[in-house]
Amino acid sequence: MIPITERNLLFVTGKGGTGKTTIAAGLAWMLAAQGKRVLTCEVDAKGDLAAAFEAGSVGFDPVKVADGPYVMSMDTEASLREYLRVQAHIPVIGRIGPLASAFDFLATAAPGVREILTVGKFCFEVRDRNYDVVIVDSAATGHVIGHLTAPQAINDLVKVGLIRSQTDWMLDILNDEATTGVVVVTTPEEMPVQETIELVGRIGTETGVHVAGIVVNRALPELFGVRDEALFAEVAKARPGTLGKSRFDGVFQAARHASARRRIAVQHVATLRASVPTDVPIVFQPYLFARAEGLRATKQVATSLAGELA
Repeated sequence: MIPITERNLLFVTGKGGTGKTTIAAGLAWMLAAQGKRVLTCEVDAKGDLAAAFEAGSVGFDPVKVADGPYVMSMDTEASLREYLRVQAHIPVIGRIGPLASAFDFLATAAPGVREILTVGKFCFEVRDRNYDVVIVDSAATGHVIGHLTAPQAINDLVKVGLIRSQTDWMLDILNDEATTGVVVVTTPEEMPVQETIELVGRIGTETGVHVAGIVVNRALPELFGVRDEALFAEVAKARPGTLGKSRFDGVFQAARHASARRRIAVQHVATLRASVPTDVPIVFQPYLFARAEGLRATKQVATSLAGELA
């Protein structure tokens, strides 16, 4: 298995709410801190990735974050314009409204057309070595398969010509384990773990892309061991009157709750480990018990991931 940090193209995905944007930003900052030229892109254009770097408004043209990566937001019309200029050698002046309308019509009729502009942009940056690493804050688990299979879908439709040759080299990049990988982000909870297991299976059967790793985000620390829990139970039975019953019960109820939550989380992680291929690494991102956000939180995640992936 090729380490996550040695890939040139990483698609970061996961169930909504698991923190995939946070992990994508953390990975990008970590690799940039190691001296690599990193491009990170948000596919859904919500602005969350730019906020993670406190980069302000970000568009299709990459913006350099001080001491960090380049950040951009996907725009299919801008990507189409770039494709026509760079790949098809067709000069485009001004807006391409009519052409974009025709493209929208074609994209509705043919599967993979819209997605290939997104995936093609990243493959192009990797092929031309404009960056050492391209990190994609991808679509959530329900849609990422469509992006990963887009070049093959076009290949099945078009047998000859320029478009076919374009998808051929894209597939070469996507299916090369040493170059491309998917990082799936989950949390130690039942639904995210089940979606992760299903997604890893689908990636393996429906695409030629390899799963580079799974990040378990918001992992809870082991605050109390088995001996601690036994001691808490004994002390709770004693109920020393010097502390007052309400205060005493509240403290140990919180301790029992913390222990129970972590025990359940460990069970979900065990299910995950038993259900995905053994060569897929699982790394852990601890729960940030702080109100950190923006660049401060991104740096904390980057530091944690650097320790896990060292």
